[in-house]
Amino acid sequence: MSPSSPPSDNQFVGTGRSSKGEPWIWLTAGGLSLGILMVIALLSLILAKGVASFWPRQIVVLQVETRDGLAPMAGYLTERSERLQEGGGRVPQIQIFRGNKDLYGESFVYLDQEQVREQEVAPGYMLVERTEYGPAILQPVQLVTPAGVQRAGDEAFEEALRAMISLNQEVREETRHIERKLIGANARAIQEIEVDLRVGKIDPAQAAEKKAKLEKEFARLQAAAAEVRSRIQGYQFEGETAEGRVVTLQGSQLLGFFQPNDRNWFERLWEMLCRMGRFLVEEPREANTEGGVYPAIFGTVVMTLAMTFFVTPLGVIAAIYLREYAKQGTLVRIVRICVNNLAGVPSIVFGVFGLAFFVYFVGASLDELFYADKLPTPTFGTPGILWASLTLALLTLPVVIVATEEALSAVPRGVREAALACGASKWQTIQRIVIPASLPGIMTGIILAMARGAGEVAPLMLVGAVKLAPSLPIDDIAPFVHAERKFMHLGFHIYDLGFQSPDAEAAKPIVYATALLLILLVLVLNLTAILIRNRLKKRFAVSQF
Repeated sequence: MSPSSPPSDNQFVGTGRSSKGEPWIWLTAGGLSLGILMVIALLSLILAKGVASFWPRQIVVLQVETRDGLAPMAGYLTERSERLQEGGGRVPQIQIFRGNKDLYGESFVYLDQEQVREQEVAPGYMLVERTEYGPAILQPVQLVTPAGVQRAGDEAFEEALRAMISLNQEVREETRHIERKLIGANARAIQEIEVDLRVGKIDPAQAAEKKAKLEKEFARLQAAAAEVRSRIQGYQFEGETAEGRVVTLQGSQLLGFFQPNDRNWFERLWEMLCRMGRFLVEEPREANTEGGVYPAIFGTVVMTLAMTFFVTPLGVIAAIYLREYAKQGTLVRIVRICVNNLAGVPSIVFGVFGLAFFVYFVGASLDELFYADKLPTPTFGTPGILWASLTLALLTLPVVIVATEEALSAVPRGVREAALACGASKWQTIQRIVIPASLPGIMTGIILAMARGAGEVAPLMLVGAVKLAPSLPIDDIAPFVHAERKFMHLGFHIYDLGFQSPDAEAAKPIVYATALLLILLVLVLNLTAILIRNRLKKRFAVSQF
C-alpha cells in the first residue's frame, strides 16, 4: 500500500489471509463434516434396518393378476422399488414375504404394482415359526392333541397352541441336554479308551470291558432321548394358505407364532422386544438364516478379550524399550518405520501368516510334543480361537506400540528428573512414575486395537472362525477353556449371510440386525475401556500435582 493511498478498512490486506476465512481451513472443515455425515448416515441406516427387521408387520391378502386370472396371496410388504423394462421405462414393484418356502420354493416374491388389484388386512392370519423352511403364513384351522381337537374358532385354541409350543420347547431342551452333554461325554470317554489302547496304556481286555459298559450306557441314553421326543408325538397343527392349501405341521416343528393383524401397537412392540431377546440368546438355525446369534456374540467377546490380553503386554514392552532404553539412531528409526508400515499391511496377509506360523508350525509342534497319542487327529494343529487371537494381536500391535510411545513421550521430563534426583533407578522411575502417568494414553491405544480387532473378518476366515461351531470355546467341560476350538464371530456371520447364504433375501434382515449388534458390542467394549481410562486420568491428575 502506497503512503498516498487511503487506509483500507480490511484488516487482512497484506497479511496473506482472507477476511472470509482461510480456504484450506474451510476445505478441511468441509471434509470433516462430510465424513461425519457419512458415518451418521451409515449408522442411521443400520440402526433403522436392524430394528425394523424385528418389527412384526401386518399380513395382507393381495389379489394378484396372473395369466390364469386373479390369484390370492398372503404376506407382508418388505420393500418398494422400480425395475427397468425393455423399452427403457421404469415400472414400480413391491417385494412380498409370503413364507411357506416348502410350498413355493422361495420365501420372497416381486410383483409389479399394477398386478395388485386388491389388498386388505385380513384378521386371523398368523406367522408360524418352524424348525425348517423358515416361517409360514397360515390361517389356523385346527389343533390336534392327544386330548382331542381344538378348532381355530374355539376360545381355548390359542391357549392349547401355546401349551403345545411350551411342551415342544421343554422336549427340545431335554433332548439337547441328553445328546450334547450326556451322550457327548460318553463319546469322549470311548474315544479316550481307544487312544489309551492304541498307545498301550490299557490292557485290551480291560478296554473291551469298559467300552462295552459305555456302549450300553450310550444305548440307554439314546432310548431316553427317544422317550423324551415321544412326549410331543400326537400333536399336530393344521393351517390354510391364502389359496386354500392345507398345511399340516407336527408339534415338534413349531417354535412359536404371532398374529400381527389381531394385536395392537403395544402388543406388537412387546413381540419385537421378545424377538430381540431370542435373537441374543438362541442358537442359529437353517444355515444361520433363522434363530439367534448367541454363539457368535460369545465367540466375538472371548476372541476380542483374548486378543487384548496378548497385544497389551507385547505392545507396551516394545514401546518402553524403543522409547526408554534403545539408543536413538538409524536402527531405531528403521524399526519405527517398519512398525508404522506394519499397520498398512492388508489383514488377509496376517491371516496367511497366522495360518502358516501359528497353526501349521507352532500348533503342529505342540501336537507332536504334548498330544502325540491323539495324532493324526490334530489338537492345536488346526485353526482355533487361540491362533485367531494371536493373529489379531499381531495385526493390532502397531496401534498399541505407537500409542504407548506417544504416551511415554508426553510425560514431562521434569518428573523423570525429579524421580532420579530422589535416588530412584531408571527402572523404578519408569515403573512407578512414567508408566502410571502414561496409562491413559496406553488405554487409548488398547481401545483402538479392540475396535479394529473386533471388526476384522479376513484373517479369521483362515485361523479359526467358522460358519457354525457346535461347542463354545468356554463351557462346563474340563478343562473349561478350550483354546483349540473353532468359534463363531459376528463379522464372519455377516459375511456368511451376505455372500454365502443360499437365500440372500431371507438373510438380509439378519445381516442388518447382526451388523447393528456388532456395532453395539464394539461400542460397549470401548465404553468400558474409556471408563477405565477416565478413572486412570483422574487418579494420575491427583498424583501428578
